[in-house]
Amino acid sequence: MVAFLLPLKLFWRGFKQPEYRQHVAERYGYYTQTATAPVIWVHCVSVGETRATQPLIHALLAHYPQHQVLITHGTPTGRDTSSQLFKQEIASGRVLQAYLPVDTAGAARRFLAHFKPALGLLMETELWFHLIGQATQLGIPMALLSARLSAKSAAGYSKLGSLTRTGLQQLSLVAAQTAADAERLQALGAKQLIICGNLKFDVTPPADSAIKGAELRQLLGPDRTVLMAASTREGEELLILDAVQGSDVLTLLVPRHPQRFAEVESLLKARGLRYVLRTELVQPLNIDVQVVLGNSMGEMYTYYEASDFAVMGGSLQPLGGQNLIEAAAMGVPTILGPHMFNFAQVTQAAVIADAAVQLSDVAELHDMIATLAADKSKVQTMALAAKGFTAQHRGTTQRLMTAIAPLLKK
Repeated sequence: MVAFLLPLKLFWRGFKQPEYRQHVAERYGYYTQTATAPVIWVHCVSVGETRATQPLIHALLAHYPQHQVLITHGTPTGRDTSSQLFKQEIASGRVLQAYLPVDTAGAARRFLAHFKPALGLLMETELWFHLIGQATQLGIPMALLSARLSAKSAAGYSKLGSLTRTGLQQLSLVAAQTAADAERLQALGAKQLIICGNLKFDVTPPADSAIKGAELRQLLGPDRTVLMAASTREGEELLILDAVQGSDVLTLLVPRHPQRFAEVESLLKARGLRYVLRTELVQPLNIDVQVVLGNSMGEMYTYYEASDFAVMGGSLQPLGGQNLIEAAAMGVPTILGPHMFNFAQVTQAAVIADAAVQLSDVAELHDMIATLAADKSKVQTMALAAKGFTAQHRGTTQRLMTAIAPLLKK
């Protein structure tokens, strides 16, 4: 982003999320907090990357007790998520939090000069070319971990030509999720390439997920069929509500972005649906309630545990889909729309494993929901397959720890 446009972006986004107007100086590379030990820096732009990186950060803290871990973000929700996940570590000073500055040479130089990281770890698809360049000049090794790159994103980066090629070649390590990701990254110029798998498979659900999920299920109704509409994006709520219209299915509707909670509630009102907000759900639902709006934060695993099966948001519109691994880890069969291009490899693997089904067209959604709602045996079989699928793909954290160890020795 051009630096002079940043205030306009923060001001505009601040209307819906006032948190965007906090810590503004950090966006330009000015910080008040200081490190008191060597720093391992991990960049997790938003919520998904932060949750996925949790096992890696815990491993870093355990293996390198003489270091502090600095977690940087690009969004307030990402920062809030790490505050929840690493509350004790932040309180003890083992973990620091900050916003990554805008990608200009000056801001990147200030950031690196202030924290002096021994190692920088960028997660998934975060390529910050000025930052990588400045780190290279200062001799700070940089790695791109759990890297994924769709064909669409690869085409976009290829248009940047030498900028992309130079940035990738300056990285000390690129650990791709799949062979297809590695092939696309290599074609763009990446050199130090390995394949390590998807870090999201190593995320362990919170210990109290089963208990909280069971409690929520009692409120929803143990005998009702509960469909979770997970991480929905604009325009998808209508498609899902149309697909369940006239059925007895209870829809647990969980928008992807919290700033859309009010918008989705207005939609439910406009359609005349009987609904309850999750934050107001304190006693068992009446049988005539059709929708529960998941307007809380940090309860995704609880929501999955309370559901029979799910529809994955971001996949019914051409948006690339959302992470289906959390659902699989909780043993929840998932209906995937036709647009899962950001998670193509894991989608294919999940479908083959019978942990998920993918629609070729959104028009099929109604029939697929009806099929799973009527066939509890099929749902149970898919649930077992989902847990097996998750277990089969674990181990990425250890592979990444082995790969980055030589970089810290440098």
